[in-house]
Amino acid sequence: MHKIIRFAAVLSLILFGAVPAIAADQSMSREQALRALTSSDPVARRAGAAQLGETGRMADVDALVKALRDRDGETRTIAEAALWDVWGRSGDKDIDALYQKGLALMNFGAAGDAIKIFTLIINRKPEFAEGWNKRATIYYSLGEYEKSLRDCDEVIKRNPQHFGALSGYGLIYVQLDQFERAIEYFKRALSVNPNMPGVAQNIELIEQQLKARRKNFI
Repeated sequence: MHKIIRFAAVLSLILFGAVPAIAADQSMSREQALRALTSSDPVARRAGAAQLGETGRMADVDALVKALRDRDGETRTIAEAALWDVWGRSGDKDIDALYQKGLALMNFGAAGDAIKIFTLIINRKPEFAEGWNKRATIYYSLGEYEKSLRDCDEVIKRNPQHFGALSGYGLIYVQLDQFERAIEYFKRALSVNPNMPGVAQNIELIEQQLKARRKNFI
């Protein structure tokens, strides 16, 4: 079970969601995109979410999180991808360039070099939550669970609705054999983004493990 959950952990922390099936409308302003998200037309809502992925700000996170519960599945998918896009923009072009370099190193498997880049980002712009999140991801992959937890704390201080970091807590606590805490964080992640079947599966697996443990104690 741990092996299954550990594999899911890496995926849940570093994947950026599905590529939206609809392109952003570059003629749409940010304000128009926010209004489109409340339209009765699902095509408009999809376009609004996609545009916020291009031009949205942290101030727009609440609207995109609300869209994670849209009745239209494609809108939910695009809103999730848009959130990752918004979170991945620091507002500083130099920091953003470093961030892209860190991502490339991370995806290449150069963990040590990627940690150096994300640490540099953190030192230069500590309010940029995604720098902490990516370093937390790498620490997790290296088995540095306490360091990963500390970085997750910093993410949530700056971005309380970061469902990736919340699910990351759960996966770390699984590795630390703290199953009840793991379930708590998985549920918190799903309360923000219910569109994560892997997280729901992890809860089910852990509950089965806990049930088996209790049975063995009887």
